Amino acid sequence: MPKTSVILWQGASLLDGAPIVAIATFKSRNAKTGDMVQTWILRADMSPTDALASGDDASICGDCTHRPANTGSCYVRVWQAPRSIWGAYSRGRYTRAPDLADVGAGRMVRLGSYGDPAAVPAHVWRELTSQAAGVTGYTHQWRQAPELMALCMASADSSGEAITARAMGWRTFRVRAPDEEISAREFMCPASKEAGYKTDCASCKACGGTSSRAKASPVIMAHGGTARRFVLTRNAVAA
Repeated sequence: MPKTSVILWQGASLLDGAPIVAIATFKSRNAKTGDMVQTWILRADMSPTDALASGDDASICGDCTHRPANTGSCYVRVWQAPRSIWGAYSRGRYTRAPDLADVGAGRMVRLGSYGDPAAVPAHVWRELTSQAAGVTGYTHQWRQAPELMALCMASADSSGEAITARAMGWRTFRVRAPDEEISAREFMCPASKEAGYKTDCASCKACGGTSSRAKASPVIMAHGGTARRFVLTRNAVAA
């Protein structure tokens, strides 16, 4: 496994054709995810903060409900890790990984620490995780990217979306409002605040799409301002 961050792939986004890059990093302070190889999907030609401000983050996030251009409820602090990683990339600090399988070998791998895995060809993720200890991944593009079903969870923002995605063969990861119930085919994310942070993602291994041993699907509660924006958006759609 490489000792420093590496470029996994770069080319035209499968979402809109704009230039993007996928980068793997190997150290993380994220207590929720635990010790995992993190992957970052970024615009290659502009900083994440500029892409966020202009709406060009659609190249790596697609039509995600939580983009700032939509509800603004995304939890990723783009000005921190994504901005720092892009800065190093733009200065030529990273080289292309010669062997993607070696990058993920023996490690838990997180697809899309920032950005949607559907922006990158699925073969990149399959090769990266071919010798991995496990994988977590989430995509809002589940209607258009069935090739990611084995590796990623369908990100669902309502019980209706979750039902639709499961009918298509996906396992789901659903964000719920505080007043919403957990269905019989769901369980509370054990790495969440409401579950008391019982474990981390690297240990849980439930969010590995249909390749995971888990059969039920996790849910997590939206918190604070995110919860308010989520409820307002859900109500607006229902109206």
